[in-house]
Amino acid sequence: MKKQSVLNTTQICKVRIQAIKEAMEILSGKWKFHILGTLLQGDKLRFMDLLREVEGIAPKMLSKELQDMEVNQLISRNVCNTKPVTVEYEITEYGKTLKPIIDEIANWGIAYRTSMFKK
Repeated sequence: MKKQSVLNTTQICKVRIQAIKEAMEILSGKWKFHILGTLLQGDKLRFMDLLREVEGIAPKMLSKELQDMEVNQLISRNVCNTKPVTVEYEITEYGKTLKPIIDEIANWGIAYRTSMFKK
């Protein structure tokens, strides 16, 4: 009976580690959380709006990150029928499921910075 319990724990651990690995691959990079957090606050934003909001990101990097997040269905890209053509980016329903995680990371960052300045 005990051997079965250890086996189940090992299997659960492997599944959990694989899930963490996959999530980190999708969300890795310096900019993704910042872009997602901005889109969560800003609803639909155009490329130039995002470029202004995500301080320090280069246009080429923003384009790459947006494409990556679109492939992973975290954001959607909508080409508007305007002249000149405008493109709006919006967080998807699936992307919105990251809100509690992004909020917790922000809270952790605030608490960490506060504790560091108290020293």
